Amino acid sequence: MKTVFDIAVTGAGIIGLATAMKLLEQFPGLKVAVLDKENIIASHQTGHNSGVIHSGLYYRPGSMKARLCASGRDELIGFCRDHNVRHEICGKVVIAARDEQLPALAELFRRGGENGVAGLQMLGPEEVKELEPYARCIRGMRVPGTGIVDFRQVAQAYAEVFVNRGGEIFLGTKVGKVRDFDSKTLWIETGRGRFQSRLLINCAGLYSDTVARSSGVDPPCRIVPFRGEYYRIKPGRGYLVRNLIYPVPDPGFPFLGVHFTRMIDGKIEAGPNAVLAFAREGYTRMRISPLELLATLSYDGFWRLISKHWKTGMGEMMRSLSKSLFTRALQELMPVISGDDLEPGGAGVRAQALGHDGKLLDDFLIQHTEKTIHLLNAPSPAATSSLAIARHVVAMAGKILGA
Repeated sequence: MKTVFDIAVTGAGIIGLATAMKLLEQFPGLKVAVLDKENIIASHQTGHNSGVIHSGLYYRPGSMKARLCASGRDELIGFCRDHNVRHEICGKVVIAARDEQLPALAELFRRGGENGVAGLQMLGPEEVKELEPYARCIRGMRVPGTGIVDFRQVAQAYAEVFVNRGGEIFLGTKVGKVRDFDSKTLWIETGRGRFQSRLLINCAGLYSDTVARSSGVDPPCRIVPFRGEYYRIKPGRGYLVRNLIYPVPDPGFPFLGVHFTRMIDGKIEAGPNAVLAFAREGYTRMRISPLELLATLSYDGFWRLISKHWKTGMGEMMRSLSKSLFTRALQELMPVISGDDLEPGGAGVRAQALGHDGKLLDDFLIQHTEKTIHLLNAPSPAATSSLAIARHVVAMAGKILGA
């Protein structure tokens, strides 16, 4: 099969579908295809997302995350409203359980204000209990703009709009080698034949660096997969959590720590931890890809990360193996929770970009060439920011194509 397009988007997750949809909104005359190796859209990060609509609280002021989360959140909520995607702006509380967390909580409050997060309130312990009666803290912060949604349903709605505008989605189509066909177009090799395109937009998530290298780009980072494992609160104890309860995060990591999340279907998740996955799609401990694991273990940036943060990594691994240790971490937020209240939940894998210097990239990273655009780091809050990221990428695509 040989198919000719103006733009080919790799990855039918929420970012790839948002980008494809926005392309045909901005340039309705273009011929656009989405290619994905799976047979169902949103099979990986999007489909394993906990479903939080983030407010923009955590991110460095002026960063892409801060800017695109703020605008993307509002646009996402509007899209959900217009397309009947169930969602709820329920708010959350961030709580400091120990004195040493108070400066970081104050910094979050300052940062949130600088990022334009509306309605932030610092709370005392009794005020927190009015919102979450079973939470324990010495100080808290209410974030009213946080919400919940099923991002798989959002992605499905994006796909429907894209197809209705004339776009095409090719599932079961794994992208392989990408090379120049002539001065203006690319050959994209797939398991279903060749696609010819003027521009490739790489939204491959867990394999974004692999697709970049297959097109001749040497990215400044490598994707290292971190599995986040969840427990679920048993239905009879769901009353313990009204909405969302978060800890003050460790400022040295782009992870938010174990927390409680009410999902849009009413279930309550507790987690996640953050452990090295032994495969890029390693949703269980037993899922191992020897080649992908070897690639991680042979990467210099990984060992620089381990040398700095091995204690934190060991703690995460121990919580992965021990339900009692996982429960103990949750009890810092809610002392009444017990192991008997928890049952196994799901897991997701975060595509975390890691630099050669051993630093976890804390912002979105998008690079381009004359014929390619690569989203090399798009972790949380990428789902919340999906429409804003898409607008950014579409503007780049327009400049490249001279549209």
